[in-house]
Formats: sequence, structure tokens, C-alpha cells
Amino acid sequence: MADDGECGEVEMSDEQKKEIAKWFLLNSPAGEIQYVAKDLRSVLSDEDVYNEAASEAFPLYNKSHMICLEMPGTTGDVLVTSFSELDKNEYLDPRTAHVAIIDHIKQVCTEVRPAADEELPSAYVEEFRCAMDAEILKYVSEAYPKGVCSVYCINGKDAEGPGCDFEFAVVISAARHSPQNFCNGSWRSIWNIEFKDDMQMLEVRGRLQVGAHYFEEGNVQLDAKHECKDSTIFQSPEDCAISIANIIRHHETEYLTSLQASYSNLPDTTFKDLRRKLPVTRTLFPWHNTMQFSLSRDITKELGIGK
Repeated sequence: MADDGECGEVEMSDEQKKEIAKWFLLNSPAGEIQYVAKDLRSVLSDEDVYNEAASEAFPLYNKSHMICLEMPGTTGDVLVTSFSELDKNEYLDPRTAHVAIIDHIKQVCTEVRPAADEELPSAYVEEFRCAMDAEILKYVSEAYPKGVCSVYCINGKDAEGPGCDFEFAVVISAARHSPQNFCNGSWRSIWNIEFKDDMQMLEVRGRLQVGAHYFEEGNVQLDAKHECKDSTIFQSPEDCAISIANIIRHHETEYLTSLQASYSNLPDTTFKDLRRKLPVTRTLFPWHNTMQFSLSRDITKELGIGK
């Protein structure tokens, strides 16, 4: 019989196991959730707990990482985002006016249907959206070799003409997965553009996020975030699109340049500060013979050590 003071192992409940599994899945680096899921499934040894955790975590992960999936039948690609979500498994691609049905856990598009009229913006709003989509697509193709983008109307999609306010969300996602070379990375940016007709202004808010994971003989991760604001005047659809694309290009280029400068200086700044520095004499301290220093001799004499 065990002693009163001896504590036995406490068995975790299924709910606790599920929450821990979800944490690991949601914090998987870009492009690595399937590897994490495979290991979790093996560790848990409980299909019910795993399936429940996966069914809750995968949709959140896919939307936060804004993954891009190919739609069947050469229809195009669909971005899985909170802006394109119509139902828990249905996502709108405004460029092709189609809705993709997604299997979140397998990360594949299983079916496609045409979007209904009520799921699309009005002709007036769509004119602005199409013009902006064309300019952003041109910018992304130049700036990100494997980048994808989309423009969604998230407020005021039923506006019928001048005098109405509406809002777009421009989403840019680029990922480079190279697990065979022990590295994965992603770029995600979301730009909210508010069209304020009464003020004849467009207010722009950007959220940028860069993630990278290097795991060759180690485990180093980067998760950098940046926010910015800007504005421009309300113009024709084509002129608005050009102005917004230029604003996005400016802020993203500026942020990338600052990141490159910051991390190129790491060996001479941050990493150097983490290392133990030598004294100004550039020699190691002789701990075996401290008496050669006057301070050591003075302390010894004052305390009467060695007498």
C-alpha cells in the first residue's frame, strides 16, 4: 500500500487531452500541420479525442494561414480565409464567382458550385472590386513568385451607386515549403480598405505577418508581425485600384527591407550580445593566478589572508 505522502499519476481527462492536441495543431509552423497531426495521432492512441481535436483545429489553422487550394476542373484556386467563408466548409472565390467545398482535415477542395447572386456584391461594388483585384494580382505576381491574392467585399456589398460606403479586404498569401531542406516559410498580409463616400476618402489598414521555421539539427522559428495605416482619395474604380496597389507595394517593400536589415545585423548585434565577451585585454581571466592583479593583492593584504 502506498504511503499517504506519495502521489500517484493523475490521469488527464479527454477534454484536457483534446485541448493540448488542439494547441499543438494550431501552433504548427506553416505547412507542417499534417506532420504534427500524424505524430499526435500516434501519441494520443485515441481516435475519438484526435478526431475531435482535429475537427476543431484544422479549420482555424487553415483560415489563419490562409492556405490556397486548387479547385477541381481547372476552375482556379480558392483562398481559405475568414473573409471568404460562407459556411463552415464553403468558401467563395470572387474572381471566378464560384464556391469551393473544403475538406479541412485533408486540406483539399472536394467540390465546386457557382455562387448564388446573393453571395456576390452588387454591380457597382463589383466594378471597384474587379479593378482592385486586377492591380493587386499584377503586384503579387511581380513581388511573390508563389503568391496568391484575392479581394473580398466584407461590408456594404449591396451598395447600388455613389453615396454608399463599403469595405474591401485584400488578402495576400505566399508560402514556400521545403521540408526536405528542413525549412518552411510564409507571408500573410491583410489590407482593409474602407470606401467613405461622404468624406471622399479611402482609409487603409494593413496587418502583415511573416513566419519561418528552420529545423536542421535544431529548431529556430520566426514570427514577425507589423501593422500600418494609410489613406488616399476616392476616385474612379481604376484610379482607386492603382492608388491602393501602390500603397500596399510601398508598405510591404518597406517592411521587408526593415526585416532584411534587422536580421542581417543579427550576428553583430543580438547574437553577439548573447555570447560571453572577453575583457578589453582580449585574454581570458587567469583564475589559477589571480595574485598578478593589484586588486587581488590589496584584498589579500587587507583581510590578512595567508598570514
